[in-house]
Amino acid sequence: MKSNANSSNQSHASINTQVLAGGKINGVVTVPGDKSCSHRSVIFASLAEGVSNISGFLNGEDSLNTAKAFQDMGVSIERSGDVSLRIKGVGLYGLKEPSNDIYMGNAGTGMRLLAGILAAQQFNTMLTGDESLSRRPMGRVIKPLKLMSANIAGDEQGKPPLSVKAPGNGVTAIHYDLPVASAQVKSCVLLAGLYADGVTSVTEPAPTRDHTERMLRSFGYSVTTEGNRISLEGRGVLTACDLEIPADISSAAFLMVAASIAEDSDVTIEGVGINPTRTGIIDILRLMGADITLMNERKAGDEPVADIRVKSAQLRGIDVPEHLVPLAIDELPVVFVAASVATGTTRVTGAEELRVKESDRIAAMAEGLKNIGVDATATDDGMIVNQSEITGGVVETHFDHRIAMSFCVAALRSSEPILVKDTQHIDTSFPGFFELMSELGMSMSTTD
Repeated sequence: MKSNANSSNQSHASINTQVLAGGKINGVVTVPGDKSCSHRSVIFASLAEGVSNISGFLNGEDSLNTAKAFQDMGVSIERSGDVSLRIKGVGLYGLKEPSNDIYMGNAGTGMRLLAGILAAQQFNTMLTGDESLSRRPMGRVIKPLKLMSANIAGDEQGKPPLSVKAPGNGVTAIHYDLPVASAQVKSCVLLAGLYADGVTSVTEPAPTRDHTERMLRSFGYSVTTEGNRISLEGRGVLTACDLEIPADISSAAFLMVAASIAEDSDVTIEGVGINPTRTGIIDILRLMGADITLMNERKAGDEPVADIRVKSAQLRGIDVPEHLVPLAIDELPVVFVAASVATGTTRVTGAEELRVKESDRIAAMAEGLKNIGVDATATDDGMIVNQSEITGGVVETHFDHRIAMSFCVAALRSSEPILVKDTQHIDTSFPGFFELMSELGMSMSTTD
């Protein structure tokens, strides 16, 4: 972008944050724009015919890296302030070969979605990422793309960097049965299908977030959803539009849990996306006894939004229904924190997807919870958490933004401070997290 849209390839300076024990939070706030929608808004606006104006864009490193990738391929992207973009689309066939590797930082969503687009281009590219992203498996997108005649490969373990070469005769339409519910894999296949002759379709074993389908329709592209089968016909046209990105429910989740577990707390989060494929966190917390009210429900583009008010409540342990797990997969780390102070026992199953996020979130959360006095047992596909007294301590975040924020929230019910290591990665999804939490009443200090 004409102003700074670049993230450095260099490592971040390490920042540790000590969060003081106890306290309460109160206030009315807005959290940053939805990360999933921000990635997709750049992708579709870049491939559209005409000029699109995006408001509410997440000014975080992950989504900025996606924007920088399209700039490197010849798309004009201008920023107005922190959260607005003006994107002059080049159409499906107007991308140009970048002069260097495309660096995605920590953006797993960005890399997997771009893989679908790049697999169909008549030029060669290399997708790279930071140390954390370079450990994440990409075989789940490599496999279906190869079935579509793409020329794509990772390292021996199927991890980045990803080499994507021109597919010769182009990609071919397929039907793909997702082995695991994954919106990223579904979206990758559908994006490649934009360039294929005929119908490309995906069947998912359980519902996943449907931002790709909604946003394609916003850009005038026909998508058919029949039960758990999603399909589109290739070689159509995307038409530029103006989009409003809702506030990110995954970011709001930390405030929802914080207000639920801290005594005498009352927080309202304005303009949050309540897409039904993303509201698993609300359903889970309500089953645990949380006091959550949705107010002023409305639409932002094709996405439903609402103001969410959360007040303190005594939570209870539950067996989290498996059908809600894919709808709250990114929010489960902070659910484990809520479970730590809920009466009885909370069990989560069917969450093996957590093992292949920015970190192994099951292992990382179990380790961190034990370090602060919580009785938590990791399982292959989830966790068992018993009500505990949080005693404070030191936790490793494994360079994972959601692990870091989860343990910051845990300090609200701790008897002693919690030192959360490597919190600098929070900026990938929630820039301004510490300022916002301080505004609400949380006490903390940071050190290099």
